[in-house]
Amino acid sequence: MRQNGDIFAGDYLRQGSPTNTTRQESVPRWHATANIAIAATGVVHTSAIPLQAGDLVGAITFVTGTTAAGTPTAGYLALRSPAGVVLAQSADLGSTARAANTAFKIAMATAYLVPTAGLYLVDISFTATTVPSLIGAAAQNAVIAGVVVTGMPILAQTHGSAVGAAPPATIATPTTVATLPYYVITES
Repeated sequence: MRQNGDIFAGDYLRQGSPTNTTRQESVPRWHATANIAIAATGVVHTSAIPLQAGDLVGAITFVTGTTAAGTPTAGYLALRSPAGVVLAQSADLGSTARAANTAFKIAMATAYLVPTAGLYLVDISFTATTVPSLIGAAAQNAVIAGVVVTGMPILAQTHGSAVGAAPPATIATPTTVATLPYYVITES
């Protein structure tokens, strides 16, 4: 380390020194060390991602783990506000194969310009005979991903059933979970 401090932050350099582009992560890439089960077929997994004012959400990338999707028939990704309102969503993922150990960039039907910084939410859901596992971070248990003390946000939860190709309007009867998928938000 330099006596007067680093010239560039390590995180900046690890990400390829991005310039003039939106690139936000749900968890730092080097913390995405777990092969995680996200939810049962037709159930939504929702997790937090910090976004800054001015970020443009045009696509969400996820990475499958060791389990590929088996016979998928529907699914989607969506961005929600910190309050859980759907802001942007993908088209139906349909029967598109989702191989194991692969990055998938999914476009939003309409890009969303973030007006204020906050902890936004990313939905993912698959309707399939086998839901793919994703690469991400796993907390020790669901309690640590929930409201540990008053005012702390929930970091990951599941909700809904048989949702198909579109996000439910609200997050109803959520269950806090310990799994935080690795997502990358980009402009396109």
